[in-house]
Amino acid sequence: MSGPAGGESQPARPADPCQAREVLGIVGDKWSLLIVRNLSQGPRRFTELKRAVDGISQRMLTVTLRGLERDGILTRTVLNVMPPHVSYELTPMGRTLREATAPLLEWSITHLTHIDAARAVYDARHDTPST
Repeated sequence: MSGPAGGESQPARPADPCQAREVLGIVGDKWSLLIVRNLSQGPRRFTELKRAVDGISQRMLTVTLRGLERDGILTRTVLNVMPPHVSYELTPMGRTLREATAPLLEWSITHLTHIDAARAVYDARHDTPST
């Protein structure tokens, strides 16, 4: 009988589409990809990320970083100095996430003005009171 004790790995479980949806929800939230994008340049401290990710609150940054660490997307390193120096860095899996999502982020940046214009037209059409 072979298994982990025999040095062989367990067969991979078939992927569950519901689990994939859960992971997509985690990494595709409002802040995660922006944090991953900022970490693609190398390790960053909390305050650097806070400044770089416009509009994120301290609490939401903390929650998002914890989630990304839990999912293996980034690592948190604490240097025992005074005051403690905490930095965040993408894991190898996190770097592949950055590679996979870079086109989406670039598309977003490229089309932001068009999206804003379309929203303004839509809102003007739908915000007028009906008689």
